[in-house]
Amino acid sequence: MISLPQHTPTPNASSVPQDQLTTAANPTATPDSAPQQQHHHHQGQQLHLHHPRLTIQYCTQCKWMLRAAYFAQELLSTFSTQLGEVALQPATGGVFTVTLYHRRGWAGEEAEGNGQADTITETVLWDRKRDGGFPEVKVLKSLVRNVVDPGRDLGHTDRALRKARELGQEQQQEETQEKEKCEECQ
Repeated sequence: MISLPQHTPTPNASSVPQDQLTTAANPTATPDSAPQQQHHHHQGQQLHLHHPRLTIQYCTQCKWMLRAAYFAQELLSTFSTQLGEVALQPATGGVFTVTLYHRRGWAGEEAEGNGQADTITETVLWDRKRDGGFPEVKVLKSLVRNVVDPGRDLGHTDRALRKARELGQEQQQEETQEKEKCEECQ
């Protein structure tokens, strides 16, 4: 006999006011590169979220299911005990969005049993349209880590990200120096 995990419902248009939904189709979404957070109070339907739930919404028309499954596999391998679920959600219209649903202040701690409804935070970690393309796996792992276990060292992933940042800073300094040279000679 196979036991299936109980599905944790995600916020949908009927349970969340339209202005609180953050999706790739939402024209009011801010273009900031930082993940967006929304807070939802689920009353009426008791939402118990013991571990964060990650969803990867992908476009079936663009045939991005394999990419979504690869990201899901990588995240489950890295965060096997910190994530409660990784779900693939088929969509259309060029959508590729990675969203994390977690309790406010989540860092592995359990909520107090105070009788209040859970406050669920929806954090859009990556949106292809907002962020310009697809994330590298190491970047996506870093974004997930920053929410579910901020103190965790990702080893070679963190080292690669630091090296890329340092190279980017060096290139920016070189470009600035070249601009200064050009401005001085003109």
